[in-house]
Amino acid sequence: MKPTLLILAAGMGSRYGGLKQLDQIGPTGETIIDYSIYDAIRAGFGKVIFIIKEQIEDDFKEIFVERLKDKIAIDYVFQETWMVPEGIIIPDNRSKPWGTGHAVMMAAGKIDGPFAVINGDDFYGRRAFETLVEYYKDWVASQSNDYCMVGYHVGKTLSEFGAVSRGVCQPDENSFLVDVVERTQIERTGNGIAYKNEEGNLVAVDENTIVSMNFWGFTPSFFGYLNRGFETFIAQNAGNLKAEFYIPSVVNDLIKTGTASVRILQCDEKWFGMTYKEDRGAVVKSIRELVRIGVYPENLWG
Repeated sequence: MKPTLLILAAGMGSRYGGLKQLDQIGPTGETIIDYSIYDAIRAGFGKVIFIIKEQIEDDFKEIFVERLKDKIAIDYVFQETWMVPEGIIIPDNRSKPWGTGHAVMMAAGKIDGPFAVINGDDFYGRRAFETLVEYYKDWVASQSNDYCMVGYHVGKTLSEFGAVSRGVCQPDENSFLVDVVERTQIERTGNGIAYKNEEGNLVAVDENTIVSMNFWGFTPSFFGYLNRGFETFIAQNAGNLKAEFYIPSVVNDLIKTGTASVRILQCDEKWFGMTYKEDRGAVVKSIRELVRIGVYPENLWG
């Protein structure tokens, strides 16, 4: 069974200053999403599902539906703030999405096999997609709680223009995920890479520390765990304007209770993305270099 690619594209990119998922950074107007889909098709994915906000539906149709209709099966679902369990009252001025865990929940019912979850504004590299397809190539339904995560070396995931947040991973001796902790304010300093802890002190991080870039591999059982986790989360946080329901928090709970296992698939690709508006120039330059050396054609869909 070919896995499905689930692309998280409902965020509006507050730090970047616009809808960066639709920013044209390739030689003939390609977006980062285009490169992810191109790599996914080459790797052997069978379907793409976008998670978007309803207000950008027309833009997504105009850009992606027409160009991909003969390339791979596509679909999309909406993530909106009001999509919460019946009886839950949320503030009228809540505009921020409920987070990545809530976003993935929106695709329940559309996926019946292994699937990957990625961010729409991150470039992961061809090998990342191939690694996940290879992992699930012999998957059977009895392996319902067999999950994975593509891990990157933190030194290959930083921005030159400011600090970033990364899920710092703790693997066991067999490369299974033991813990993932979201660390904010990670950046390269004069003494190496470090993050700021709760007290504001710098804590050193080794260059090769494995971090999550939100490239996950799941099976349909994950939707049930998400639903149960979100019911608890929203009951406690419905009135909080900033609270978000994240994938790693659900994954950690499943690991700690022994409910599921998550294999870390190490990837030597260099990640890049547009956390800050200033990152755009470096992304464009990196794409053009990959085109120059033949990794991608100049006209991706031509």
